[in-house]
Amino acid sequence: MRWLADLPEDTTARIRALKAPPSLRRRLMALGVRPGAEVRVVRRAPLGDPMEIAVGDTLIAIRHAEAAGVELEG
Repeated sequence: MRWLADLPEDTTARIRALKAPPSLRRRLMALGVRPGAEVRVVRRAPLGDPMEIAVGDTLIAIRHAEAAGVELEG
């Protein structure tokens, strides 16, 4: 399995599932982070947390721990 937290910068992948607590899952889905969506890691903070991701036209800052709950296809 691949996770969003491990995806290198400037790499695109498709989201397979969200393995997060219900409250976090609802918040991510409201921002467009949902199964089937393409996601790209734009950049990471110097110490790796948070990371900036692009989902469609939306840029989102997400913590490494939250990104670890986003399963990717492939």
